[in-house]
Amino acid sequence: MDLRSRKRLYPDLNLTPLIDVVFLLLIFFMVSTTFERESQISVELPQATDEERHEEPPELLEITVDREGRFYVNQQEVVNTQIATLKSAIEKAAGEDRELPLIISADAATPHQAVITVMDAASQLGFLRMTFAAREPDPAQ
Repeated sequence: MDLRSRKRLYPDLNLTPLIDVVFLLLIFFMVSTTFERESQISVELPQATDEERHEEPPELLEITVDREGRFYVNQQEVVNTQIATLKSAIEKAAGEDRELPLIISADAATPHQAVITVMDAASQLGFLRMTFAAREPDPAQ
């Protein structure tokens, strides 16, 4: 009968895979983090759930429509809500470049006609690349 105490073998813990996973998670969260774009005009954007993210090109044309239906072209207020005035403001901001991406940021409570007016003015000027700004819904809701 063998009554000697046996040496306990402690398991060897390899931390290399754990460190790799932590670094991959860190890179994933750094790449997928979005930064909220602050604007001087207070606009409540409608909600949209789109998994695809697009990076903004350095040059773009942004048209904002506030709750009352007033237009802003690149943060500059347009004098009135007439389509001719809006077209001249867009032409002045874009110059000759009709390939600029056009972002329409409309308040969720803005009149539908105001958004249609922006789209109509842009299409009459030859802009083909139009997109709408929206925010993601709150996960708590």
